[in-house]
Amino acid sequence: MSNTPHELAEEFPAQALRISALKEQDAHFARLVEEYHEINRAVHRAETRVEAVSDEHEAELRKKRGALKDQIWQRISA
Repeated sequence: MSNTPHELAEEFPAQALRISALKEQDAHFARLVEEYHEINRAVHRAETRVEAVSDEHEAELRKKRGALKDQIWQRISA
């Protein structure tokens, strides 16, 4: 388990400008990024025990975060 937040700017540092531009140009992409941030914050709260959740729920949150990250990567690398 990692207590390090997985912010998109840290995950894709070379793509920060592309992410910013796509958020402004593409409403669907902006929603993906917002959902990623919401899930990422929930995972971080669970990992740091700020918010008590079951191990299963925490694992599900991580899966959702990973799926969103994959979708975001597909959009920024297209």
